[in-house]
Amino acid sequence: MTFVVRVPLTESERARGERLGTLLRQARAGAAWWRSPPWPHLVETLRKIETGRVPTPAFFTVAAVAHAVGLSLDALQGAVTA
Repeated sequence: MTFVVRVPLTESERARGERLGTLLRQARAGAAWWRSPPWPHLVETLRKIETGRVPTPAFFTVAAVAHAVGLSLDALQGAVTA
């Protein structure tokens, strides 16, 4: 059996993830689709990102989530790296 060990996140990476989670929570607040999402797995993916269970989500995951909550990648990048 092979085990993969993840390198611990730096403080700046952790803070960036927290900002991403906060931004996504704010973007989906009050969204009607949240109660019956177009893709059921999106809800769990969002929760994992927002709570830090996915500390470094893949680019295409972030792009899909940003699209689903109505954020442009430019706006997302600007808010997360500020």
